Amino acid sequence: MSARTTEEITSAIRAAVQAAVWAPSVHNTQPWSFAVDGEEIALRADSDRKLRLGDAAGREMLISCGAALMNVRLTLSALGWQPRVRVLPDPDRPALLATVRMGETVVADEHTRLLHAEIERRRTHRAGFTDLPVPDRLVEALVAQAEAEGARLTPVRSEAAVRVLAALTCAAQDVQSQDRLLTLEMISWAQPPGSSRGDGVPAQGYPREPRRTSPHFAQRDYAHGHPWGSDADQFFSASTGTVAVLTTPADTREDWITAGQALQRVLLHASAYDVHAAFHTQALEMVHLREFLRQELLSGRHPQMIMRLGYTSDDSEGIRRQVTDVLQERRPN
Repeated sequence: MSARTTEEITSAIRAAVQAAVWAPSVHNTQPWSFAVDGEEIALRADSDRKLRLGDAAGREMLISCGAALMNVRLTLSALGWQPRVRVLPDPDRPALLATVRMGETVVADEHTRLLHAEIERRRTHRAGFTDLPVPDRLVEALVAQAEAEGARLTPVRSEAAVRVLAALTCAAQDVQSQDRLLTLEMISWAQPPGSSRGDGVPAQGYPREPRRTSPHFAQRDYAHGHPWGSDADQFFSASTGTVAVLTTPADTREDWITAGQALQRVLLHASAYDVHAAFHTQALEMVHLREFLRQELLSGRHPQMIMRLGYTSDDSEGIRRQVTDVLQERRPN
């Protein structure tokens, strides 16, 4: 292993954390923080950013943090360092989700560089897609990406199953919209136009008047009665797209982190081919509906994310907090 300077180490670590903050997270809560000690990056869950009502168990928080962990891994690899990862390394510190150390120098392969280049480009979509179908070969490649991380991405080919997923999403959205406290929690992460916040869902991040797809997958009502939202990308956005479910064999905290890493690898590979993803977590936030899906549609596997994949001309910009907001560095004495 070639010698590396303090400047090289510092630069690589800063780049890894900068990449991590671009990971997707529920309502763009960005529920993570990082601590650096020498050549080690510690990823921690920021419980102050957990949805206490919508995500009481912290499942979506850990999926979000798993996606951030994937960005750290990819960045170090792209910069020529082999990441050495330990997930949930200390049972006495449950907020410590993973540590990543810089291993030996490596030469990044083409696919690693491809995924790394998409980290800041990838965007979450919150509307329908164009009628252009996602090629089967690309869907198969996305399945392989999830499998490489120990999860399973299942494209839903049955029209009946798609209708079931759509109906459960709409039912869950209707029930949640009647819960005043749950609604207040969600809209606390919705930004008004012109907001300078670096987190939450910006007003331009969803359509003002979304067109209904068939079957219809309900979207979150971030505007909540306000005339917020974007008018862009509406004329051609009427297709459901390709529906897929990300699952894990078990449902432990480690499985949730695995799901997040697999999710981000899938999203980055899709983004490299101009495919966007729309997330639907409403039904997965209700215990009975999630269990129904596990037993009736998913052969006993645990659903971690329902998503739609497709093409869109949406070019809205993402927002993230600054690295200084999430990073603690231990300075030498």
